Amino acid sequence: MDATNSGSVTTVGENIGERRPSIFAKLVEHFRLYWQLWVFVLPSIFFVVLFAYVPMYGVQLAFKDFDFTKGLTGGKFVGWMYFQKFFNDPLFVEIIVNTFRISMWTLVMGFIAPIVLALLINQIGSSKIKGFVQTITYMPHFISTVVMVSILQIFLSPGTGLLGRFFGKTSLMGDANAFTPIYWISEVWQHAGWNCIIYLAALSSVDLALYEAARIDGAGRLQLIRYVDIPTIMPTVGVLLILNMGSVLGVGFEKIWLMQNTLNIGASEVIATYTYRIGILDNEFSYSTAIGLFNAIVNFVFLVVANAIAKRASNTSIF
Repeated sequence: MDATNSGSVTTVGENIGERRPSIFAKLVEHFRLYWQLWVFVLPSIFFVVLFAYVPMYGVQLAFKDFDFTKGLTGGKFVGWMYFQKFFNDPLFVEIIVNTFRISMWTLVMGFIAPIVLALLINQIGSSKIKGFVQTITYMPHFISTVVMVSILQIFLSPGTGLLGRFFGKTSLMGDANAFTPIYWISEVWQHAGWNCIIYLAALSSVDLALYEAARIDGAGRLQLIRYVDIPTIMPTVGVLLILNMGSVLGVGFEKIWLMQNTLNIGASEVIATYTYRIGILDNEFSYSTAIGLFNAIVNFVFLVVANAIAKRASNTSIF
């Protein structure tokens, strides 16, 4: 009886081992079943590889004294020289402080505003009014950066602007102390409506029975938001917060550059504009590459730390 049982077990084990497909066979089967989806996303993959990974080949410029005559890989190896040059630059502290100040204000206020807006829009009972409000709020997102800065300059023009007339002859665009508020307020106004769409999508998945049960228990609008809506969007909030932390030093170049002038440059010079001046205007490509690499590393560290904290605190993470 024992011999028969052991022989049966051996046979079953051998059959299981024979039936286990290899990794290559699994890949072949996967692509056979889902090749249409891979063809669909292939252009996006190609775009990401071409514009996000291929340029990383040029990171080596940060460690070399670039020479036009020797090509991209030519030039003398100088190690950490350009990084030390940046850290010892008299403008280093000012640039980092400006970048952090503008970025953190934009990150915090630009992160809270869409959540509040989505919660408020979700409380509108009429679907027509809700759709109208959504359309009105996300339309500014499609205004180009150049037009947006032009609107700011017209509105804040001293004496004649819609808002500038209240400040007399003081030019707010030339006030270093007003630069950061102008930047993040305009960013919030322009993008809050568009960014709240993802939260509205999350809120649309809430079971209506939860609202009815809460109302029966005597919950008002604020209680519905606190105990039903906010818990629903918290996983989405956590993921988006982690992703946003990966761009702490990634203040946009175009808008800062267009808003910048000789009067506010002390508060508006950030890593992106400084890199442009050094790399493009002064032709110091190795130096600007080193600054860009430093910026990317700091953003990556913030992303990893934020992901670790979120994973420990709420079990929400992106990796």
